[in-house]
Amino acid sequence: MHAMKYATFLGLGVILTGYLSGAPVFAADKPMEDGSKIVITSPRTGDMVTDSFVLTYELTKGSQAVHVHVFVDNKYQKGFSGMVEGLSRGRHKVTVTGATKDHDLVAASQTITVEVQ
Repeated sequence: MHAMKYATFLGLGVILTGYLSGAPVFAADKPMEDGSKIVITSPRTGDMVTDSFVLTYELTKGSQAVHVHVFVDNKYQKGFSGMVEGLSRGRHKVTVTGATKDHDLVAASQTITVEVQ
């Protein structure tokens, strides 16, 4: 009985850790492939930028994607308006991912790394 409680507790810990990190826990959590494509056009990986910069991208919509979600260092940028602002000095990861009208993510995604001077 004790082993069963431990296994249940451990399983819940794995699920919670995956949820908090944003990583898919089950195969069903993988973003759907809908034929969309995303290309970040500016800046490019390795570019030196200031603490605020314009992020431009091209979204080729597939069967489901209607807009994008932007993440900086894995943090969702709610209300993103095209400007990444207030970054600290150092290296930062910027990801643009396609999303459906219900804000579910699709597989189309591109990530760049920039260096803030």
